[in-house]
Amino acid sequence: MQDFLENWGHSAHTSLGFFWMALWAFILGYALSSMIQIFVTESKMQKTMGDASSKSIFLGTFFGFISSSCSFSALATTKSLFQKGASFSASMAFLLASTNLVIELGIIISIFLGWQFVVGEYVGGILLILIAWILIRVIKPSKLIEQARKNLGESEEKEQDKKPLKKRIKSSENWAKVGKQYAMEWKMVWKDVTIGFTIAGIVSGFIPDTFFQTLFINTGDGQSSFSFLTLLQHTVVGPIAAFLTFIGSMGNIPLAALLFGKGVSFAGVMAFIFSDLVVFPVLRINATYYGWKMSFFILFLLFSALIVTSLFLHYSFDFAGILPNPSSTDITSKEHFAIDYTFYLNLVFLAITGILIYLGFFKGKEVMHHKEMAPKSPLLEKVLKYLAVIAYAWLLGGMFVWLWVV
Repeated sequence: MQDFLENWGHSAHTSLGFFWMALWAFILGYALSSMIQIFVTESKMQKTMGDASSKSIFLGTFFGFISSSCSFSALATTKSLFQKGASFSASMAFLLASTNLVIELGIIISIFLGWQFVVGEYVGGILLILIAWILIRVIKPSKLIEQARKNLGESEEKEQDKKPLKKRIKSSENWAKVGKQYAMEWKMVWKDVTIGFTIAGIVSGFIPDTFFQTLFINTGDGQSSFSFLTLLQHTVVGPIAAFLTFIGSMGNIPLAALLFGKGVSFAGVMAFIFSDLVVFPVLRINATYYGWKMSFFILFLLFSALIVTSLFLHYSFDFAGILPNPSSTDITSKEHFAIDYTFYLNLVFLAITGILIYLGFFKGKEVMHHKEMAPKSPLLEKVLKYLAVIAYAWLLGGMFVWLWVV
């Protein structure tokens, strides 16, 4: 019983410590994302993404880079862009960039995993887009694309989209919308983040290394010693592990750091991080938008691209001599609540949160704002909500144990 209580206390303390480490990065990322989504309209993006040329792919990638990291938001925006006339290739570039190249994800990865994984995330995100683009050009799924457009139907342009950028930036109404969008960003991810960070703490405190040695074969400290078949198995199991957590990439990053510390290969961890678009909820949403055939085709594109990309990154980093050392990413041994730069950054960005909430819900309380989201499963959302509530109870009880028992 004493061992369980100690593990519980350490688990809760680790979960909250992980979140404290990442809080300023979440606020910075979602604040930037909110401003971009209000001031850069979909119609402006669509006008530059109308064909499958390299320029359209580049622009789709760029607009994804400055967009939101939430998978459900990215799916809805991608659908809207495609519906308004953007090419399928450019739309896929936007989708991949908005879930792999966004600023906030890079910051979170740098905190938990180090610079090599940040480089892997951004280089890998570009490779994912290039591989998907090449596969589309080789396969030429014109009938699937035509049918997908028919399933979506026509789109109407909003009057707000026609206003020049300078006027939108000066508008107090739009700044109120930024505040509301910022709150919406947190509303979209709070369950994922809560569950993800809680799971990371539980894994740190309770799950033995033997579990990961069974799930990911031949785990160890020697990142250069993995055989090709072992790396391939890791890149296939990585997406399966991501699916089992039911959470998005932002919530999965602490768990990715723990997996790497347990001896999972660099390729396997990168595949785990890249996997937020190959899980069943995303498959179902794409089927709702485009039909099941196109949904499975998108799944094939993304799964194939992430396996090739993860393997390429591993061998490239190994060749360059920059494969990260698992011992350098031991986040469980860090002092999470020290009075250091993280403490002061969190104070600054919590103040920014207060300003955005004031603009959105006090000064601009009469302003209406609604952003289209992909249709989530009511059952899944209810399950996640209950799990999040259970997670809060677990963390509260664990911190009591940490303060009074451990």
